[in-house]
Amino acid sequence: MDMSHPYPLALVAGASGTLGGAIALALAQRGYAVGLHYHSARERALDLANQVERMGRPVFMVPANLMKEDEITGLFEQVTRWGYPLSVFVYAVGMFTGGTLLDTPSETWDALFALNLRAAWLCARTAAPLMQANGGVIINLTDCGSQKLWTSHAAYVLSKGAQEHLTQLLAKTLAPSIRVNAVAPGMITPGTEMSTGAWEQLVARLPLKRSGTPEAVAQAVLSLIENDQVTGQILRVDGGYHLL
Repeated sequence: MDMSHPYPLALVAGASGTLGGAIALALAQRGYAVGLHYHSARERALDLANQVERMGRPVFMVPANLMKEDEITGLFEQVTRWGYPLSVFVYAVGMFTGGTLLDTPSETWDALFALNLRAAWLCARTAAPLMQANGGVIINLTDCGSQKLWTSHAAYVLSKGAQEHLTQLLAKTLAPSIRVNAVAPGMITPGTEMSTGAWEQLVARLPLKRSGTPEAVAQAVLSLIENDQVTGQILRVDGGYHLL
């Protein structure tokens, strides 16, 4: 990974989300120029861009619907025009939808796999040629439940489990110039469908007895970027959830 340029570039897909935003800010603090991808949440991306600008780092915003291959192509074409070497790509995009194997509509299944798996693959495949000359790092955000049998979110955990397998396949395929790892966050914030009481009960089951923070996830991303001996790993930042 080329750190000789005054501002190597880190592109965060899904920067307008809670985790993507925290990762983008952490990368800016580490001295990266930051590309902020968003789909429809332009105001959130604009606020994030203003924060990065106040740090004195170059920042770029780019919209794209990652369900569409031509928009992924256009996204990375835009990256090449920014004039900074792409050193880091973080895929912090995901769709979370419930449903069992018996009642999940096929359209929901297709959408989950399109965004959680297919788009992650297409983005990595398109980013890789931009990193080959100087090296780089790709980080996927998966989920602490990717290896659990969540029958109520069957297609989701299948897509995230496949994304972790994709991470390891990419790591082997793109080595030695590009390292590929994943961070699997745990319980960060309750979803809109979960009551405060139910959330607190789940947190109480964790070995560490506390929920995580976006900053902890961002710290994990930085550690995987900066340790040049690590590739093909899934770092679980989950308060010990995987031990249950």
